[in-house]
Amino acid sequence: MKKTYFIILVALIVALGGFLMGFDASVISGVNKFIELEFDLTKLELGWAVASLTVTATLAMMVAGPISDRIGRKKVLTYASLLYFISAIGSAFAPSFLILVIARMIGGLGVGASLIIAPMYIAEIAPPEMRGRMVSFNQLNIVIGISVAFFTNYMILQLGDSDASWAQSLKFGEYNWRWMLGLEALPAILYFFALFFVPKSPRWLAMKGNYDEALTIMKKATDDEEATKIIQSVKDSMSEETTQNKLPIKELFQPALRTVLAIGLVIGILQQITGINSVFFYAPMIFEQSGIGTDASFVQAILVGLVNLVFTIIAIALIDKLGRKPLLVFGVSGIIITMFLLSYGFKQATYTLTEKTVKTLPAEVNQEQVATLIGQTFDDDISYKQAIRSTLGKDVAQEFESQLITAAVKMNAWLILFGILGFVAAFAISVGPVMWVLFSELFPNWIRGLAISFVGLVNSGVSTLVQFIFPWELDNLGSSMTFMIYGIFAVLGLIFIILKVPETKGKSLEELEKLLVK
Repeated sequence: MKKTYFIILVALIVALGGFLMGFDASVISGVNKFIELEFDLTKLELGWAVASLTVTATLAMMVAGPISDRIGRKKVLTYASLLYFISAIGSAFAPSFLILVIARMIGGLGVGASLIIAPMYIAEIAPPEMRGRMVSFNQLNIVIGISVAFFTNYMILQLGDSDASWAQSLKFGEYNWRWMLGLEALPAILYFFALFFVPKSPRWLAMKGNYDEALTIMKKATDDEEATKIIQSVKDSMSEETTQNKLPIKELFQPALRTVLAIGLVIGILQQITGINSVFFYAPMIFEQSGIGTDASFVQAILVGLVNLVFTIIAIALIDKLGRKPLLVFGVSGIIITMFLLSYGFKQATYTLTEKTVKTLPAEVNQEQVATLIGQTFDDDISYKQAIRSTLGKDVAQEFESQLITAAVKMNAWLILFGILGFVAAFAISVGPVMWVLFSELFPNWIRGLAISFVGLVNSGVSTLVQFIFPWELDNLGSSMTFMIYGIFAVLGLIFIILKVPETKGKSLEELEKLLVK
């Protein structure tokens, strides 16, 4: 029981990096609307404000594994906590769009490092029978971070409208988006000090030849016999592989690793190409397209976070019982259904302004100008947005887009909410947590750091592209076509999973190496 407690405590502390990653990535969802107006951003600039973090996260993923192989997993995570803190303070006080992007990119370095190294560390210290659940703690903390970001964004929005003197003195209304970004400094400080209570990775120590220290730590995690067996297997694995004097990058592409590398790449691409970060990073924007208004869109974003949290917990409970592959098949099937449902829901929408709804628009919207659109029916969101821009001008149409959509749209907003929440649930029970568990299991000890960095690099690169072009897609392809594209990619991914992905539950990392690396 004491050993189980030790593993859980260590995994929870290390997985705080996941919390910071989730918060840092998703807090921007509440910021988008305000920085777009404050810095007068184009849709692609807005996309860059979101995606810039993932660009440096991608670079960090490329080097985090090899660096951790040299200096240790724990030390890399400690540096990541400092990067999160610097990013939070820099973003909150950013005087310009350029400084904001630079601060976000600094945070991206922490995101990339913690996203790769935290699950790697947990996999290296957890015994096989607990590894799936323990590694999933990182994904659990990511979704908790996402949920907290959605919640704090909404609370700051409400405090900005509050009459309370303390709220007004702190200027939550004037500096709403700055408060949203700056709050991250608090958990970053906590993570930095909590890591002092975490030991070095026993497998990393064994890779460095520190077998006695590695064995001592491993005995805290499992019984003495199993600990000795694990450290000996690492020693044997290293002695076999380090005799090959090839460059690490060549090792990664050798024929023996072809199968595991292909699985890692496809799952890594699938996790992002189905649009999960479009939902997490632009949730209020998506909900505003259904005509529910700004405040309600922030509330529904909180529901996204909560559903993500609940179904991630379910995945953690099931991943070592049902296995990795059944969860992938079930979840990706759900992604396909919900994406096609969202596409249908937006396709059915029409947009018509009436004399009654025009009167509900803010005073800043010129009533005479917008009156020219009364009675006209638009069959898609693109043509309606183009009409209001040409009628009211780009700046007014952009500032009051949410109110203008609410006044005109006729669609089933509940269907959109159900589709988004269903998609998040399907993701959270499958490719969300399962991908990182697979990454920590597929690759052999001697090249795990480099391999996870490489597939993580591809995963992050796809994520960057999805985030960057999403505002442009909504503006040029429309909501219906955007979600249809995500659904098609999910169909292709499901076919690959059924045909190629093996089951890895219950096997030691060394057993999997013998099975998958020929």
